[in-house]
Amino acid sequence: MWGLAASLYLVAFFQRVAPAVITRELSLDFSLTGAALGNLSAFYFYSYVAVQIPTGLAADRWGPRRLLAIGAALTALGTLAFALAPSLAWASAGRLVIGASVGVAFVCMLKLASHWMPSRQFAFVSGVALVVGVMGATLAGAPLRVAVEAFGWRAVMGVASGITAAIALGIWLVVRDDPSERGYTSYYPPDAHVAHVSMLSQLREVASYRNTWLLLLVPGGLSGVALTFAGLWGVPFLQTQYGFTPHQAALTTSGMLVVWSLSSVAYGPLSQRIGRRKPLYFAGLVVELVLWAIVVFVPNLPPALLLAILAGVAIAAGAFVLNFAFAKESVPARLGGTHGRYAAEALVGSGVGHRVGRATGRIDPPAADEGLRPQQFGITQFHGIGSSKVSRRRRASRRHGGPRTPASGCAPARRPAAGSCRAGRS
Repeated sequence: MWGLAASLYLVAFFQRVAPAVITRELSLDFSLTGAALGNLSAFYFYSYVAVQIPTGLAADRWGPRRLLAIGAALTALGTLAFALAPSLAWASAGRLVIGASVGVAFVCMLKLASHWMPSRQFAFVSGVALVVGVMGATLAGAPLRVAVEAFGWRAVMGVASGITAAIALGIWLVVRDDPSERGYTSYYPPDAHVAHVSMLSQLREVASYRNTWLLLLVPGGLSGVALTFAGLWGVPFLQTQYGFTPHQAALTTSGMLVVWSLSSVAYGPLSQRIGRRKPLYFAGLVVELVLWAIVVFVPNLPPALLLAILAGVAIAAGAFVLNFAFAKESVPARLGGTHGRYAAEALVGSGVGHRVGRATGRIDPPAADEGLRPQQFGITQFHGIGSSKVSRRRRASRRHGGPRTPASGCAPARRPAAGSCRAGRS
């Protein structure tokens, strides 16, 4: 069940990162400038952002199976349109459809996990989900480069379309929203099923929790750095600033994503062991900010030291996975999909870099020093804002004598979240 849903998330990461590896081919086929290339890649994120809240609401109302099957089918169509695109307009339309379609993957995976798996495994499952996603990003690195050089980017994308269509069929035939449909006992709380209320009412209720807004802003500082660097301008930056070959640069960015995903698996069990989430979350923000500032502001680092720092950035960014446990534990279970969509906005943090890249118009390798440094600086500033928001939230709670945060690390909500957090130490 969960594995088929995860396969669509693998496709989502593959599609997210692929343009970074085929920039040369896209530029030649469509006569793109740096700004136009950045905009083509960003079309994925435009639609991805647009479907976030509707997807969460629909998952709560209609269940994940339908959304996953429809999303996979439309992803296959969008990929085929991209592969056959005769012009930039068609290619952009294909990317737009892909972004909107794969946008359903992550929240539906979390929704399925809440039904099919014990709640104590939720943070761990979120980490495994990232590992699966990064497998897709890894395939869009060096392996994609080799395939494109052998068969051409259009043929490779055509094959990707066929594989995605097969995933859509498998999801429809195999996946079920709840174990009870297969005769098993469900892990979903029996009193948490969605009442017959409007989607707008659900959205208002979720927005009334203070954690919702923190979870919307802060995680982009964690995910935005790793995904933007590895997903678009890491390759040209490493080539122009440190003399990496295209193959070496692709391996480095892919390796960074692998380290990020593997480290994320450890954060869930570790937070369960110590009974606290917020210290790990905040530590990840601070460590990543410090290491990233070194990459941004210290030029000509020794290659070995640069690789070590990038690995450290990826490990610290793995704390991002705790965001999904925060989201689940901050609202009642019946609103899990809606709030999960807010949490999934963290993944959209990578889109910030694409927009900054388009604004500078400098993602071509010859202009990497002029364009990538401002991008890095912008992401670093955004990351610092996230760190300060978490820090102030902790101090404000203690200064005003408010309740200490529970074991999950949830900040006190404006309105009670029945059964959303377990008691424990702050």
